[in-house]
Amino acid sequence: MHTLSQEASDMYEESRAKVANFINAEEEEVIFVRNTTEAINFVACTWALENIDKGEEIVITRMEHHSNILPWRIVSRIKKAKLKVANISPTGILDYKNLYELVTEKTKLVAVVHVSNVLGTINDLGKIAKIAREVGARLLVDGAQSVPHMPVDVKKIGADFLAFSGHKMLGPTGIGVLFIKKEVEEEIEPFFGGGGTISDVDCREDRCSVEWAPIPLRFEAGTPNIAGAIGLAAAVDYLEKASMEAVRSHEEKLTKVALEELENIKGVTVYGPKDAENRAGIVTFNVESLHPHEVASFLDQYGIAVRSGHHCALPLHRVLGALDGTVRASFYLYNTVEEVEFFAEKLKELISKFSIS
Repeated sequence: MHTLSQEASDMYEESRAKVANFINAEEEEVIFVRNTTEAINFVACTWALENIDKGEEIVITRMEHHSNILPWRIVSRIKKAKLKVANISPTGILDYKNLYELVTEKTKLVAVVHVSNVLGTINDLGKIAKIAREVGARLLVDGAQSVPHMPVDVKKIGADFLAFSGHKMLGPTGIGVLFIKKEVEEEIEPFFGGGGTISDVDCREDRCSVEWAPIPLRFEAGTPNIAGAIGLAAAVDYLEKASMEAVRSHEEKLTKVALEELENIKGVTVYGPKDAENRAGIVTFNVESLHPHEVASFLDQYGIAVRSGHHCALPLHRVLGALDGTVRASFYLYNTVEEVEFFAEKLKELISKFSIS
């Protein structure tokens, strides 16, 4: 009952309210976790193990991050369910016809990334939700690359589950969010048991009975990441002040400049949609005859931070024919057109130095 404890508790719950408002959810539909990966695994270890049976199906896509593949492989092995994978087009667009064909009356879950962390492709969640609803399947959305970069409304996108991380949206590491639609929360038993999750526990000689705390507290066992939640709320305040529409517009502008610059550089292959309107602020590419790590190391000398490798998406890189990996440049609200042009200039310098034709 002491003052500091009450202040911390109030700030923690105020943070939940801010995050809920940010994605247009109810407060009790927001659960704090460590990151997107933990959020997806939470759904796999609770709802999926309880609601998916032998012979039933989980449908994902070829462009998923490993975090939205491996949990479903685990579930499919334990429950003897079938894991099906929808294809993508050569330009990096989800094959909606193939997805429609894969989803059947046996499909219990469709798990899909909103924005590809490699291609920047923005998937049409309205279309995907409609396909899932036709057979009564639940929809899980990996929003790690969308929630920080564009307006996301859980009611509009039709998600039953939405996962995202704080560190991708100007917040601290070690804090993430799992949205679970209210009607679905009632289908879930707590996966972690411990302090804060109960209203009452009674242990007798032969049994222990429990009365769970109200949702969402029953899903947040142990001492919560209070500082992380408050830090995430501060990031939400900052982004709302900037406006997510403005963030999206700015990234689209930067992406357009980057695509135009890279498409005019010989020896560079750009992956994903060719127009900025259909992709987020991500431009992934390779330079002929150079390993992605070599390109990243060269750019790093000039303070240009890119990521090289498989970006935790090996199945997608197999489709792209880029098993050595790719180089990814990612933009956010703090980047400028001048920085994008400087990046392109240094890329040309690299190619000139190695005489790539």
